[in-house]
Amino acid sequence: MLAAEGGGEGGMWEAIKHNPTFLIANLVVSAVVVTIIIERTAFQLGRYRVNSKEFFAQVKKLVAAGNIDRAIKLCDASDYPILQLVKAGLTHANKGADEIDAALSEKLSELKPAVEKRIGALWSLANIATLIGLIGTVSGLINTFASIAAQGLSQADKQRMLSNGIAEAMYNTAFGLAIAVVCMIAHVLLHTRSKNIQHDLESTTERVFNLLTISSKPGY
Repeated sequence: MLAAEGGGEGGMWEAIKHNPTFLIANLVVSAVVVTIIIERTAFQLGRYRVNSKEFFAQVKKLVAAGNIDRAIKLCDASDYPILQLVKAGLTHANKGADEIDAALSEKLSELKPAVEKRIGALWSLANIATLIGLIGTVSGLINTFASIAAQGLSQADKQRMLSNGIAEAMYNTAFGLAIAVVCMIAHVLLHTRSKNIQHDLESTTERVFNLLTISSKPGY
């Protein structure tokens, strides 16, 4: 480590070179975090970019006109989850309310877990990164104090080694905390978005069920 060599300019790179274990561990954690954030963001923005209200309005017109087949074909235009959820109800339109409800509920139960997938892991990764950083700091301080206890060092050398060693150790804490902050911000944003998506799925399920059951009643 820097202190053990009696010099060094400090800096993140120097810290990695001289005591890489915990900083590299947190680099791995940060890579996992970035991967999850990118994958989840792409999933939410890509798979759920359909305006469910506008799409349902189109389906409602077709169903009201008795064009169930055209409504199903409209759902087949893409594999977006909202479209497949509506299709699950439409394919049972000529059956009873219980069967329609069962089909919608089954499809909804397939879609919802994917929306929340891996988002909760960000919270755990925030804690892991923080703890790795703290362990790295403690380890760095132990090594620093052990080094300055060596015989034959001048007071100036000891002070310089102590300063460099503490700075090096603190990089572990700073890096771990930085990862944790990113994890928490991403968790809040992605979790909020996933709740909105789940609410939209549930609302769409209810709209489709009401449309198919109410429109099938005499007088509607």
